[in-house]
Amino acid sequence: MTPTAGAAAPAADADDPREHVEVGVLLPTGRLAGRRFASRTEAEAWARPEDGEQVVEYNLVCDCDM
Repeated sequence: MTPTAGAAAPAADADDPREHVEVGVLLPTGRLAGRRFASRTEAEAWARPEDGEQVVEYNLVCDCDM
């Protein structure tokens, strides 16, 4: 069955682990910093881009950058 025009898309499942995105700081060594961040803003405030650190978003289930 194909959706009709104007039909609402199904809501995302809040418990779907594929939708859980973490924020971290990637160190110049290629490893993630050993701490958790509550938000991207917090990670950006902690990271030192002048030293080669990058704020990244990732999903642990698929282990891919977002």
